[in-house]
Amino acid sequence: MKEGLQQGVNAIVMHELDDVATALEELASGQEVEFWLNEKMERIQLLDAIPFGHKFAIRDIASAQHVRKYGEVIGRATQQIACGAHVHVHNLEGIRGRGDQQRKEAAEG
Repeated sequence: MKEGLQQGVNAIVMHELDDVATALEELASGQEVEFWLNEKMERIQLLDAIPFGHKFAIRDIASAQHVRKYGEVIGRATQQIACGAHVHVHNLEGIRGRGDQQRKEAAEG
């Protein structure tokens, strides 16, 4: 990521390994968004409206795939998430501190 915020960008990617960007303003469905990734300006078209501060996929994410923000896993996709789609509680489940999830996985394993 470039040092500081660049003029004209409307989203930010926190780490080069991230699967999501964060909206720096209200973004409309169909809108083209720009963000820096690996020192390169990237552009994608949104599939959904994205509220300020919410996340959207910057690449396709498979169902059950870990999702990264800040270079760290923040959860697991509960369904296929297309590039440009809103990423939130409707398609992402947290996996940190989930005792119920650990018991389920232990029982299945």
